[in-house]
Amino acid sequence: MMEIFFETCLLCFAQKDVFQLKDIEKIAPKEKGITSMSVKEILQSLVDDGMVDTDRIGTSNYFWAFPSKALHARKRKLEELESQFAESSQKKEVLQKSIKKSKIGREDTAERAALIEELAALRQKKEQLKAEVDKYRECDPDVIEEMRKTNKIAMEAANRWTDNIFSIKSWAKRKFGFEESRIDKSFGIPEDLDYID
Repeated sequence: MMEIFFETCLLCFAQKDVFQLKDIEKIAPKEKGITSMSVKEILQSLVDDGMVDTDRIGTSNYFWAFPSKALHARKRKLEELESQFAESSQKKEVLQKSIKKSKIGREDTAERAALIEELAALRQKKEQLKAEVDKYRECDPDVIEEMRKTNKIAMEAANRWTDNIFSIKSWAKRKFGFEESRIDKSFGIPEDLDYID
């Protein structure tokens, strides 16, 4: 499709050809073997990609593409890629210098190997000690105090709900005249329900 624009431009150096859609729909199938059904779609794709320019004059749309524009676009893209390449090369150099710098003092020596081995042993010992401390966690005064606080809160909540149940039972007896045993049986309340001391 682009050849249609470029070849006409090369043939008439001074005059650049501009096409309407109907012109391209006639030329493309004959000269380039593009099916007439897909010409409009391909042309729109080229316009969307910025490879072909278009403008509306009156009721007609005109399309054109000049080789010089494509050349300039390629030059800009090349400059952009060269700039990215230079930037990446510079980053690579900086990283390689950083790697060399970080390797200083990390040479494989007997002393370093011994220190690494000692570090691994100390880490393993730390894990063992941590596991042993976790075994005796239940005896920790802070943990015991936390459990006491939690138990107190739970006991207060249980007594509050017990109080609520007694209040509802009392209200149901007054309002509906139900017997306490019937209320307990209907709602699954144990007969020995009482406050927790």
